[in-house]
Amino acid sequence: MKCPFCAHLGDKVVDSRESKEGEVIRRRRECLGCGKRFTSYERIDEIPYMVIKKDGTRERFERQKLIAGLLKACEKRPVSVAALEGVADAIEATLQERPEKEMSTEQVGALVMDHLKQLDKVAYVRFASVYRHFRDIGEFMSELKDLLNAKE
Repeated sequence: MKCPFCAHLGDKVVDSRESKEGEVIRRRRECLGCGKRFTSYERIDEIPYMVIKKDGTRERFERQKLIAGLLKACEKRPVSVAALEGVADAIEATLQERPEKEMSTEQVGALVMDHLKQLDKVAYVRFASVYRHFRDIGEFMSELKDLLNAKE
């Protein structure tokens, strides 16, 4: 660490403390060149996970957007918020495990549909109807028939 007073590169740490939230470490340092003390702060630099939208633009992955979509699909359904949090956790974990820090909205939507299909069939159909942009009632009926046949 370079001393802000004399630019000497040698120092010793006199005191270290974590912030109340545990997100930052405050270190009190003493310059070995001039003897003056100064404070440094350390925090983890998180690499944001990105979502590639259909138009090619990229934006940060936002868990709240994911949960909002899940809540909308599960509106008036017997699905607990804890179950939706679990789906969001699983999708976030999938994103974090990938070597790339990006995922397309199509991939995110497919993961959501896989989880919703197991969680609640009606919520799955609601999400799929918005996500897949069915062109006509025939495509929608085909999806429903596939869902019913999988159940048998």
